[in-house]
Parts: sequence; C-alpha cells; structure tokens
Amino acid sequence: MVHTVLIVDDKAENIDILKSILGEEYNIKVAINGQMCIKAAEKTMPDIILLDIMMPDMNGYEVCTRLKANPITHNIPVIFVTTKDHELDEAKGFEVGAVDYVTKPVSPLIVKARIRTQLALKDQNAELERKVACQTKEIYETRLEIIKRLGLAAEFKDFQTGLHIERMSKYVYYIAKAYGLNETHANLLLNIAPLHDIGKIGIPEHILLKPGKLTDDEFEIIKTHCEMGAQIIGNHDEDLLKAAKIVAIQHHEKWNGTGYPYGLSKDNIHIYARIAAVADVFDALSNERPYKHAWSNEKVIEYLMNESGNHFDPMVVNAFIKCIDNIYEVKEKFSYWKRDTQESLSRTLCKVQNDAK
Repeated sequence: MVHTVLIVDDKAENIDILKSILGEEYNIKVAINGQMCIKAAEKTMPDIILLDIMMPDMNGYEVCTRLKANPITHNIPVIFVTTKDHELDEAKGFEVGAVDYVTKPVSPLIVKARIRTQLALKDQNAELERKVACQTKEIYETRLEIIKRLGLAAEFKDFQTGLHIERMSKYVYYIAKAYGLNETHANLLLNIAPLHDIGKIGIPEHILLKPGKLTDDEFEIIKTHCEMGAQIIGNHDEDLLKAAKIVAIQHHEKWNGTGYPYGLSKDNIHIYARIAAVADVFDALSNERPYKHAWSNEKVIEYLMNESGNHFDPMVVNAFIKCIDNIYEVKEKFSYWKRDTQESLSRTLCKVQNDAK
C-alpha cells in the first residue's frame, strides 16, 4: 500500500523540494495554507502531514491544534517542518500534538527516516487497536445483552406495556438520525434505551399497575423511578452505561423546566434524554396502559406538536415528524405481545420465583 503524505507550506519552492524527495515513494497531496490543510485532511485522510509553522493567517501551531481537536483528523501524525529549531519551539510543537520536527533546509535522508518511523508507529497502533477491538467485542456484546435482560426485567412487572422497550429502542434510533446525530450516537441510544425505565423495578406493583388515576402520593412514588434507575445503573466511565444513566434519570425532564426529578430545562437536559422523552411519550400515549386506552396516531401527533417548546425540544419534535414513516412501521411491527410469548414469560417468572424460595 502506498501511503499518502500531505505537504503544507505557503511557499511553492519548499513544496517542490519535498515533492522531489518523497514523490517516488509516496502519494503526495499539497495545501498552501492552514485552511486548505484542514479541508484536505478531512477529505483525503492522509497517512501523515508535513506542516510548515510560519504561514500567514493561520500558523502551523493553530492548524495542528485544530486537526487534533477534530475527531476525523485527530489520529493523523503531524511532523513540523520549520527553520526554527530551538527548544522552546519544539516544546510548543509537541504540546499541540506534533509527533516530530524537521528543520529547513531539509535533509532527504532525515525527512524520509522520520516519515518511515512515524508511519510504522501508526501502522502498529492501528493493528493494536484492531486486536483490542476484536478482544473487547465479545465483552461489549455481553454488556448489551445484559442491558436488554435488565430492561426485560422491568417489563416483567407490567406485561401491558408490551414491547415498549423494543419500540423505544428503535424510535430513539430513528429520531436521533433525523435530528442529525451520527450512526455511533444513534446506535448508542438504540442499545441503552431498554434501561430508561429500569427504576420501575423498585415501584410497588399496586401502584405501577393501578387501573385508575394515581393519588398525589402515589405519583410521587412513581417519580422516584428515575433516580432509582440511575442508582441501579451506577457510576461508570464506560460510554454505554454513562449514557444509560443519563437517559434513566433525565427522560422525564421537560424543555420548559417543569419535569422531574431535577426540573432541568432546555439544553441542560442531555440530547439523549430529550430524544427519549419524545419517544417515550409517543409510545405511552399510542398504546393501551392499565389506566388508559390507546390514543390514535393523529391525536398523539397533535399532542406532541402542541407540547413542542413546552414538554419537548422543538427540534426533536421536528426530527420525530421527519421519520414518522419509520416510527409507524416500528409501532405496527411491535404492536403487542403474542399470547404465547406472554404465557412463556409468565411461566419463566414463576419458575424464577419458585427457585428462589
């Protein structure tokens, strides 16, 4: 494989020198200023960048800082090429993320050796990351399965919510995509959605399944499921469980600050929770519950639109409307428990209870 080198310098003669040294061994890309470098790096994803420091408008330090702050270009190694060679400049270069330094006039042997060294390190790191990814894949999939099982544990307490967690998972995925989140964030939401109501495990069944209107005291007890869910999930550095905890504790917060448990408002509510809130309310209203009949799709949409800017983030409601065909498809596919599935779950629950005695 031929590696690509992006040469960045505002002087044509310096570019020509480096092209003559490296052109036979590497695929060469060129940029004559910092802005062009950033765009070229995002578009072509070079294997390494040779970056001049002294350029007009945006110097090499600024360019390197922006490259390292960008998730797309963060891992591209940067070698500074400059006439400056004293210790202070080198320290600043490494501080902003450069991996090496060569000075002008460049020595062909030195610049080639530095590039080969950094490319070899990059390839080794890529291979190490691949191996780590393979080794951790099974652990990650096991975590996802545990999350699904825990979500189903909450469902055991309330069969009439049906495939609520299945629908929720898919609703939040489609809404996230329509909102503009990338595939990574959308998939994260899909996978952690089953835990949004995990705290309901701690709510007494006579309240959770009450067919009539809850008393004020009973509603206060229901509200504790958010913080209870966060306690069950716990504190973790892993993104999956951090996101699950956020959604569990914030999905009943409202855009106008009247929700619970903390009365957060607007952007103080995490975008994951704002998306989950719309999905959760749509599902709750459009399906039968112990205390209510299912609303028609039209009535639910009207409610969501009316509550845009009050209960819900207006941009999330707009995203929901954009993907409404996907939402209706999911709702139809996962509209009810099949009787044999419910009976099977009931038998399993009875067996677990009997084994525990």
